[in-house]
Amino acid sequence: MSQPADSSTPEHAEQQALMGAVQALMLPLARLVVARGVAFGEVEEALKRAMIQAAREAALQAKPDALPHRLVSRISTATGINRREVTRLVDTRSDVRPPRRPLAVEVYAHWLSDPRYRDHLGQPSPLPRQGVSLSFESLAREITSDVHPRSLLDDMLRLGYARLSESGDQVEAVPDAFVASGDVVRSYQILGSNIGDHLSGAVANVLGNGRQHFDQAIVADGLTDASMDAVRKLIVGQWRAVFDHLVPALERLISADREQRPEAERQRVLIGLYSFNQAQENAASGDQPADES
Repeated sequence: MSQPADSSTPEHAEQQALMGAVQALMLPLARLVVARGVAFGEVEEALKRAMIQAAREAALQAKPDALPHRLVSRISTATGINRREVTRLVDTRSDVRPPRRPLAVEVYAHWLSDPRYRDHLGQPSPLPRQGVSLSFESLAREITSDVHPRSLLDDMLRLGYARLSESGDQVEAVPDAFVASGDVVRSYQILGSNIGDHLSGAVANVLGNGRQHFDQAIVADGLTDASMDAVRKLIVGQWRAVFDHLVPALERLISADREQRPEAERQRVLIGLYSFNQAQENAASGDQPADES
């Protein structure tokens, strides 16, 4: 039986720091599942599946030709989950993959970022429902020719990304509709995809020899509610500038890759901006200038 690490060793300090990070990551998730009435057994099952998938990936990377029974042993040893449970979950496993970005979201992003479809104030222009150019039909066909524009419009109306004029012959973009109101399933998919990708990048940075993925944050203490209102406006403005610059650039790169490098391996990228604020203890004595982490 292995002995616990001496509390004075660097290994012990690292283990403590790791478990502190795990606790910090798990607490918000626990708040979500408790608020939604998910039982511990379901979360435990999901954690087992995730650990087995991670251990399986690591084992196959180390020894791609491992026999099935040896693979089960390696996974059991790496995770501490007994062989019977590993066998059960390996046999019924379903790999976690990020959900495909819906076409409705791509059309909405294109509408918000392409200058041809925006007015002089930079807002998405109302569009004729049909037409060969500068219409919703042309907007949709610039994203895909596999789905009829009417079907895309119906999906965007359902998700709350767009609305029809009273006459029904014009389509308007709904501002700030990236998290569709009332679409709880889609909200959970966005949560899993965005936070999952962010965490995957942060973990890769910790496990790797250098920073492979951009992961920076600005921290500022001592702000009042009035100042937070100003901060939120700053964040929205900065995100709009990032969005307007990056979406067209990414679309150009995707188009060039499709035409010039059709056989090359494909990668996906997620670029985000996040903010979080909460009440600060001992705010009067603890005010600090903004810093980067």
